[in-house]
Amino acid sequence: MPPKTVNKSFFTHTAMLLKLESSILILFFVLFANITSAVDENINNWAVLVCTSRFWFNYRHMANTLSIYHTVKRLGIPDNQIILMLADDVSCNARNLYPGSIFNNKDHNIDLYNFDNNIEVDYKGYEVTVDNFIKVLTNKFEYQTNSKKLLTNKDSNVFVYMTGHGGENFLKFQDFEEIVSEDLNMAFNEMWLKERYKQIFFMIDTCQANTMFAKFDAPNVVSIGSSELDESSYSHHTDMDIGVAVIDRFTYYVLEFLEENTINRNYNGTLQDLYDYLSFDKVHSHIGYKITGNKNLEDIKIMDFFGQKQQIEAIDLNSNELYFKDLLKTQVNHTVINEKIENLKKVNKKSKTAMLKNINKSI
Repeated sequence: MPPKTVNKSFFTHTAMLLKLESSILILFFVLFANITSAVDENINNWAVLVCTSRFWFNYRHMANTLSIYHTVKRLGIPDNQIILMLADDVSCNARNLYPGSIFNNKDHNIDLYNFDNNIEVDYKGYEVTVDNFIKVLTNKFEYQTNSKKLLTNKDSNVFVYMTGHGGENFLKFQDFEEIVSEDLNMAFNEMWLKERYKQIFFMIDTCQANTMFAKFDAPNVVSIGSSELDESSYSHHTDMDIGVAVIDRFTYYVLEFLEENTINRNYNGTLQDLYDYLSFDKVHSHIGYKITGNKNLEDIKIMDFFGQKQQIEAIDLNSNELYFKDLLKTQVNHTVINEKIENLKKVNKKSKTAMLKNINKSI
């Protein structure tokens, strides 16, 4: 009996299918590992930083907010994940001895308003209202650009910092309206129901600050304030050249702690370390905290809120040579074009027309 012929194409197709399935399985594990790594390495951190005060004598509140802004940027949170709200622009105030500049220390080492010419204010002046602040948190805008929205999700850590003048259970906005603790609590609860955060860290620097979060019950919210009930929150020092206090004590020592400890983004300290550092001897008031959830301060990493690791995807230059060539074709070589335009001055009108056509073709 003659031997059966073997269908080689069958085995070839089978081998190809097995190879394809293996590739898909490997791809799945790679994607899973990347997603897990993304959650663990803090690449979904956001910040909402709010100065609620107007007028020149509240200079320190704007300096407080800008100081925190530059710190979270230094630690990796990009501008498109920061909402910055400044109720006044003291940099342009007629009484400012240094027009266009804001400082948080009398040594004037850092110009907060012109630091690397890199500041993006999302809401300023009369845009800083209780209504807009609540809309930012809850995303209840009817019409608004994405750059002014808090585009978070259920995996986001959100840092909310507020500073201004306050009292028992309230914080003043623009000196003519107030936000009360119940408003904040309702906003955070709504955010949780809409899956807009994983954890919130609420920090507030104002008089009687701890009363603003005493009744919070929204899940996974940790709050730290600068002063207890019937207690003021104090400024740190006055700049005699500027004529006003330039930073508050609580924010000053928060910044000092972060400057000393977060030299790089691999800092492993916790909110307990920060809390212990903010002693009465430094702040001159009794700070407080509250956590809604099953964690303690020592369980929460500082870099879960103050910083972020950047997502960087390596590109193989060799295998992507055509991509880069196409990319270069889309760029306008302004140097070459400017040289061609300069040459127009040396030729007659008829030649100019021809040269302009050539320049247009090259763009």
